Amino acid sequence: MSLLSDLINLNLSDTTEKVIAEYIWVGGSGMDLRSKARTLPGPVSDPSELPKWNYDGSSTGQAPGEDSEVIIYPQAIFKDPFRRGNNILVICDAYTPAGKPIPTNKRHAAAEIFSHPDVVAEEPWYGIEQEYTLLKKEVHWPLGWPVGGFPGPQGPYYCGVGADKAFGRDIVDAHYKACLYAGVNISGINGEVMPGQWEFQVGPAVGISAGDELWVARYILERITEIAGVVLSFDPKPIQGDWNGAGAHTNYSTKSMRNDGGYEVIKKAIEKLGKRHKEHIAAYGEGNERRLTGRHETADINTFLWGVANRGASIRVGRDTEKAGKGYFEDRRPASNMDPYVVTSMIADTTILWKP
Repeated sequence: MSLLSDLINLNLSDTTEKVIAEYIWVGGSGMDLRSKARTLPGPVSDPSELPKWNYDGSSTGQAPGEDSEVIIYPQAIFKDPFRRGNNILVICDAYTPAGKPIPTNKRHAAAEIFSHPDVVAEEPWYGIEQEYTLLKKEVHWPLGWPVGGFPGPQGPYYCGVGADKAFGRDIVDAHYKACLYAGVNISGINGEVMPGQWEFQVGPAVGISAGDELWVARYILERITEIAGVVLSFDPKPIQGDWNGAGAHTNYSTKSMRNDGGYEVIKKAIEKLGKRHKEHIAAYGEGNERRLTGRHETADINTFLWGVANRGASIRVGRDTEKAGKGYFEDRRPASNMDPYVVTSMIADTTILWKP
């Protein structure tokens, strides 16, 4: 008699050429991920080979009941770490039947910015530091915290080791390996300052691929926490008080910044970002005002400042970049629940295309 685990792990390639494609899209809240699977006649390596599909947008908050059909267009393919074999995960974006992007489709506008010749010529690179918090399912309280109570103060948990400092490492490591298997350019993980909080980094990734890779990495993490019976939170300030919030620091460079003399280009880009501070903050995630208080390694939400090696700044430039006279900078303002399509394309738009 087969066990459920045996059936889940069946190797389909032994008996059929057919593969399973899990279509993934962003739901109506802008943070809820949705997915459903379909059978394909054989392996696929390019999104253009995949059929478009549809779903009931009235059940995701993206269409009215009387006209509920939303069409999803395949945009990026990753290997499926859950089904393995030739099965795939497919990042999609959403359109009306007439072919118009729906309001929650942030990828379409980002792709237009990243396809602009001036942006293409600059080859924008991104590295996104995605922080998140693991919560106990029944009580929505951080993993490792006493129910209804608090652990010891922050200090020993950042990159900490030990049963009283690191909570949920099995989930974190499973996610790390699953992302590598899928083809996500995940570059590292670490425990964060608040216990029960972790971070993974995606990048360097060029242009629109940064958003695709971060969304599929989030999806994989959601699936792993589902298996583990743990709730995944991207709230930028999950616990009020003297506890660090959760951000999505976005590291950025262009070809001009990476070349000799790039430090001057960086300073001009930062000056432009300062002039559009309010517009960026408005697009950098819900509830960010609870995180950007000027404490806990943040700048105040209403203040724009930059500095070298300053983790209390809006924009941080690394010592290596200052010394080399070229490199990258870090936008520390985005919240953990930001949309990477919005943030990455907005940074490119402001620093490359926008003429003050």
